[in-house]
Amino acid sequence: MAAGEGTILVGRSTGPRPKPEILTLRLANRHGLVAGATGTGKTVTLQVLAEGFSNAGVPVFAADIKGDLSGLAAAGEAKPHFVKRAEELGITYEPDRFPTVFWDVFGEQGHPIRCTVTEMGPLLLARLLELNDTQEGVLNIAFRVADENQWPLIDLKDLRALLTFLSENAKELSATYGNVSGASIGAIQRALLVLENQGADKFLGEPALNLEDFMRTDREGRGFVNILAADKLMQRPRLYASFLLWMLSELFEQLPEVGDLDKPKLVFFFDEAHLLFNDAPKALLDAVEQVVRLIRSKGVGVYFVTQNPLDVPETVLGQLGNRVQHALRAFTPRDQRAVRAAAETFRQNPGFDVGKAITELAVGEALVSFLEAKGTPSMVERALIAPPQGRVGPLTPAERAAIIQQSPLRGKYDEAVDNESAYEMLAQRKHLDSSTAEAASQSEGGLTGMLGGLLGGIFGGGEEAPKHNGPGKGRGRRPPPSLAEQVIGNAARSMARKVGTEVGDAILRNVLGGLTKR
Repeated sequence: MAAGEGTILVGRSTGPRPKPEILTLRLANRHGLVAGATGTGKTVTLQVLAEGFSNAGVPVFAADIKGDLSGLAAAGEAKPHFVKRAEELGITYEPDRFPTVFWDVFGEQGHPIRCTVTEMGPLLLARLLELNDTQEGVLNIAFRVADENQWPLIDLKDLRALLTFLSENAKELSATYGNVSGASIGAIQRALLVLENQGADKFLGEPALNLEDFMRTDREGRGFVNILAADKLMQRPRLYASFLLWMLSELFEQLPEVGDLDKPKLVFFFDEAHLLFNDAPKALLDAVEQVVRLIRSKGVGVYFVTQNPLDVPETVLGQLGNRVQHALRAFTPRDQRAVRAAAETFRQNPGFDVGKAITELAVGEALVSFLEAKGTPSMVERALIAPPQGRVGPLTPAERAAIIQQSPLRGKYDEAVDNESAYEMLAQRKHLDSSTAEAASQSEGGLTGMLGGLLGGIFGGGEEAPKHNGPGKGRGRRPPPSLAEQVIGNAARSMARKVGTEVGDAILRNVLGGLTKR
């Protein structure tokens, strides 16, 4: 809901001097936070912000945990409390629907989202597999070997085939890259099986997502709202976290530097943000902090949605300039400490007790603080949040299916593709190695036998002379050899076989050696 050129109307303050509370688009890439306990209105605030960005021509990506955000694709209803809230804000309530694209990692409630194993990278994949440091080291070796041999890692079967190769060649690889233990490879293989059973094999593969498809506008110039069905994904928190962090990293790597724009190129809303940071290793937290700090220069805004601001690490929280805080409960000493900590994250307003106000906010109310013209946070205000124009609540399955059928991306990602990659290349390599060894064995036996037979004939001769046809044929047979001749002949044949074998082996070694040096 727009409040004017270059702004989004989020609500209206309720203090002695009421005023519109607006988010300035020019500063929207400085990131933000929407926090509050369950049932206090976080999802509605997220919807109001997404609608405002879409109307301003800014594409949006949002993870839909409960399915409620799908209602953006349908026009809202002029319910009495929405009409009344609009009047309190000094505006007219106008139901509207917004251009929407549905996505689903599992391909059930939207277009499938896929990335390759290589794009995921060893750091995020190690977290996804819950590997220890030693196992993560072996995984890094696997990626290095694949890179040096130009074996594309696309899906899980590629990674399995590569790990099998590492296991079969562990001794040679350990001398170059460090210890490649069978126990670590086995642990990774078992973790991959668990991951596959959770459905991650549908996420790792091709066709891989082109992030530019998130950054689309419709014919009227409104930004598409990309909604990720995350209800099932939420049951696999590590996959959810790794997926979201992968998207941030890919955006950071792919988008060019643009500095401060009049409005963002794309805005991300990450619901249940605490899942990104729970049990995350320091290296991963450092990477998240760096991406959040630097991605604003790529024209991307990141908004975390969570229950408590303390769910977000302090180093990341400091980067979030635009904030909306819904009610928090303070029934226990721990909850009270959390409320005080949340209050301290705002620029204080001497007109009221911020900590007390956080516990008194009604549904649809929030404390708001947005960045002002010079990039400094405004003084915190207590405000009524504007009513959303789209439907509040989920679409029916039939409505969702109809929108997917009409999607501009229909057919682009719906069918998986299995291109030649590490699995096929390693299988071909193994087949060639097996064929070469078999050919070498046959060549060795044939050449040795041939030479042995030739030399045996020279030294030992045959037992019978050629037979003659016609009259007097009995005269062609040699007389039986004497005992001395039999001994000498047997020795000669034995020596011939030995000499033939040694000579054949020597020749074969020279021939094969010359081939392998080419």
